[in-house]
Amino acid sequence: MSFQQGLSGLNAASKQLEVIGNNVSNANTVGFKQSRAEFADVFANSLSGGGASQIGIGTKVSNVAQQFTQGNITATNNSLDIAINGGGFFRMSNNGSITYSRNGQFQMDKFGYIVDAENKRLTGYTASNTGVLSTGAPAEININTGDLQPSATAAVVGLVNLDSRNGSLPAAGFDPTDPTTYNNSTAVTVFDSLGNSHTLQSFFVKTAPGAWDVFTAADGVSTTALPTPTATLTFTGTGLTPTVTPSNAAPVSFAVTTGATTPVPLTLDYSGSTQFGSNFSVNSLSQDGYTSGRLAGFNTGSDGTIIGRYTNGQSKTLGQVVLANFVNPNGLQSLGGNAWAESATSGASLVGTPNTGSLGVLQSSATEDSNVDLTAELVNMITAQRVYQANAQTIKTQDQVLQTLVNLR
Repeated sequence: MSFQQGLSGLNAASKQLEVIGNNVSNANTVGFKQSRAEFADVFANSLSGGGASQIGIGTKVSNVAQQFTQGNITATNNSLDIAINGGGFFRMSNNGSITYSRNGQFQMDKFGYIVDAENKRLTGYTASNTGVLSTGAPAEININTGDLQPSATAAVVGLVNLDSRNGSLPAAGFDPTDPTTYNNSTAVTVFDSLGNSHTLQSFFVKTAPGAWDVFTAADGVSTTALPTPTATLTFTGTGLTPTVTPSNAAPVSFAVTTGATTPVPLTLDYSGSTQFGSNFSVNSLSQDGYTSGRLAGFNTGSDGTIIGRYTNGQSKTLGQVVLANFVNPNGLQSLGGNAWAESATSGASLVGTPNTGSLGVLQSSATEDSNVDLTAELVNMITAQRVYQANAQTIKTQDQVLQTLVNLR
C-alpha cells in the first residue's frame, strides 16, 4: 500500500493554509501583496516512459506567487504619505543597498531625508537651491528646510485708468507731499536684495489733454530730480495703448540704507493703462520680488515632484520621487519589512518618473492598502481545510486496507 499520495496532499493543503494565514495576518499591512499557492502533480519516472495506466504519486507546491494587483487608496493626515496608483515600486536606499517597496508611509528624519519605518531613505531626483532638478542618477532625497532666499524686485507692472475729465496741473509744481499738485496716486511694496520692503509710490499729473507725467517716490523720497518725471504717458482719442516716454519699461532706481545692494534698480511699466471718462482706478499692480520665507509645508504631485510652500507665499521644487518597475515583478525576492530585492528572475529595474511608461501616478497624503480580499481568503481557508480532511481520509482508508491484509490467516 502507498501512503505517498495522501501525505503529499496533507503537505500541500498545509502549505496552502500557511499562505492563506500569512495573507490574513497582513490584511492591514500597507502595501502588502497577497500570495497564492500553486500546485503541480507528481509522477514517478519510468525507464519505459509513461503509460495510460500510470498512477501519480501525489502533488507538490510548485510555486508561491505574489499577486501584484492594485490595493485600495486610503487618505491620511500625513502629507509625507504617498500612494502608488498603478505600476511601480518606491526605490529605497539603505546605506547604498537598494530595495523596493509599495509601502508609502514616510516621515522625515533629523537630517532632512524622507525615510520609512525601517529608516530606509526614499530616492529620486534632487533639486538645487534654485529648484532645478538633477535628473541624472537617482539619489537619496533630502528636503532643504532652510529659508528661501529673497529676490529683489526687478519690474513693476501696473494697469490703471486715468480720468480724462481731470483738469491739467503744472508739472513743475509737483510735490509728493502736497496732494493738490497731482491728480492721482498709487503705491506698491517692493523688495531690495535682502528682502527688506520699501514703498514705491506712483503719482499721475495731467499736464495737457491726453498727456500725463508719472512721478515716483520710494519711502517718501522722489526717485528723480524734480521736476523731471519718471515717464510720460500720451494717449490718443481712443484712450488706449499710450505712447510711453522714455520707454514702456521706464527705469527707476533708489538708494537704501538697509545694507542691501544700493541703489535698487527696477523698471516701471504702465503701458497697458487707459484714459477713459471714468474715475481713476487701479486694475492691476504687481511686482516680481519677494522677501525671505520659511518652509511652511510641502506636498507631492502626481508626477512625483515635491513642492515646498513658504511663508512668503512662494513655492519651490524640493525634489522628485522616482519609481522602478520590472519586466517580471513576480521574480522579485521578498525580504520582509514590505521590501523586495531585484533578482535575476525579475530582471533589471526600469527607473523613471511617475506617470511615464508602465509607471503609475502618485497620490499625496494617502497610502495603498493591502490587496488581500478577506472574504475570498476565508472561503479558500474552508476549501483548504476540506482538502486536508479528504487527504487524511485517504490515509485512514489505506491504513484500514493494510490492516485487513495483515489480519489474513
